[in-house]
Amino acid sequence: MALSVPKAPGVSQMLKDGARMYSGLEEAVFRNISACKEFAQTMRSAYGPNGMNKMIINHIEKQFVTSDAGTIMRELDVEHPAAKLIVMASQMQDAEVGDGTNFVVVLAGALLESAEELLRLGITTAEISDGYEKALEKALEILPTLVSHKIEDYRNVEKVKEVLRTSIMSKQYGQEDFLNDLVSKACVSILPDEGTFNVDNIRICKILGSGLTKSEVVRGMVFKRFVEGDVTYAEKAKIVIFSCPVDIIQTETKGTVLIKSADELLSFSSGEESLLESQIKAIAETGVKVVVAGGKVGDMALHFLNKYGLMAVRLNSKFDLRRLSRSVNATVLPRITTPSQEELGYCDKVCIEELGDTTIVAFRNEGKDSRIATVVIRGATDNFMDDIERALDDAVNNFKCLTRDGRYLPGAGATEIQLATQLSAYADTLPGLDQYAVRKFANALEVFPKALAENSGINGTDIVNQLYLAHNSESGKTIGFDIEAEKASTIDTTKAKIFDLYQAKFWGLKYAVGAAATILKVDQIIMAKRAGGPKPRQAAGSDDES
Repeated sequence: MALSVPKAPGVSQMLKDGARMYSGLEEAVFRNISACKEFAQTMRSAYGPNGMNKMIINHIEKQFVTSDAGTIMRELDVEHPAAKLIVMASQMQDAEVGDGTNFVVVLAGALLESAEELLRLGITTAEISDGYEKALEKALEILPTLVSHKIEDYRNVEKVKEVLRTSIMSKQYGQEDFLNDLVSKACVSILPDEGTFNVDNIRICKILGSGLTKSEVVRGMVFKRFVEGDVTYAEKAKIVIFSCPVDIIQTETKGTVLIKSADELLSFSSGEESLLESQIKAIAETGVKVVVAGGKVGDMALHFLNKYGLMAVRLNSKFDLRRLSRSVNATVLPRITTPSQEELGYCDKVCIEELGDTTIVAFRNEGKDSRIATVVIRGATDNFMDDIERALDDAVNNFKCLTRDGRYLPGAGATEIQLATQLSAYADTLPGLDQYAVRKFANALEVFPKALAENSGINGTDIVNQLYLAHNSESGKTIGFDIEAEKASTIDTTKAKIFDLYQAKFWGLKYAVGAAATILKVDQIIMAKRAGGPKPRQAAGSDDES
């Protein structure tokens, strides 16, 4: 008889062997806070225009050099369950606004750091999370009163440039004016008269070589490919798009053709050829100048396309086909048939261009009907162009948000300090223990101007003191940190046109407090044993047979 060793009483006797459990303040709460603090500290040094880059080599050994928080978190593959909650909050911010991902991580880390001090003083996690939620409620109430700029005419390129500049500056400091010009023109040029702005309608094409200043906006689409046939230029072209290969049609079922003589073989071949020729001739007679195929273009089909002067372009991606059809206002046809006039698209110019040693096919639409714009980025390295793409992506998302809500807050840490000032005053009016959490929430907001200053090589405490001094007066609500000054000094953000998107701050506060409160409410961590390897195979005939 095998000796049965009893398990220790408690939760562990309910779980499988090897399962681990941590509970209480020391084991669960402080452990979670410590992991989140470390993670937030890593991201904090990448905050702002002077934020440091991180070099990340991911699981497939691809290298990234960037200060973009979204990319860093996506490639880091965070394992710790509490830090994962902050990453998820940041991803929600990315989905909702498309910018301000680092704001969520840094604020959540600062709130948890402040909570640790309160926990050591004996205040419970429930009181702290309640206090944080009260502070959030009050902050969201104060936020609309701090709006310093509003954009109503978002078809005016100059006004759009004013507000998008800060977003680009935080990623590409020094290149903001040139990139701002590109992205503002691209976004305004394709803004629909009715309906919402679609971020997917701004495409980015990266071509190695030359320098950033050679980048341009193309109204239409650009593909890094070569045409299939001899025709390389078409103007005022009607376009037909097929999602299938342009070739001799294959039968759907297998069949056998019995050929008894050479004449039959010749007539069979010529029959196929004449059928294909008649199809391409019919397409050419509709006025089509460009044929776009989603598969290969056969040699015989290419011969007839050249014969009738049709330009052939092959696109392997079905997503590219859909975007192109949207750009030229065509219908994607599933098989080779003669298109009707309604199914055809139109483009002002389709041509081959050479940028550096890369050949591109450009579908240019100069008229108002252009629904897609492409920003062609030039640069010396792939890493550099990837970073430019991230900056442009943030700016495009900013534009999408301003078409919904055009309110902007003072940037450069001004909004955070003003919120901190008003929340500290609010904490003094609260009777219970919540007031300590609200005051710590206000202190946590100081982390943003501090991070901006420290990343610029300036003492953060000096800046925070100067900002508090300025914000005590009614006229100092828009005073922020001057990033270009050599010494610790402040600047009026309204005059300097440094604006932060209202939506980014609103959702950023919500998600950061939500993540911090959730982590604080965790009092036990139970890690079940992972299933190791495949299940043992059952021996044949071992089932009970009755």
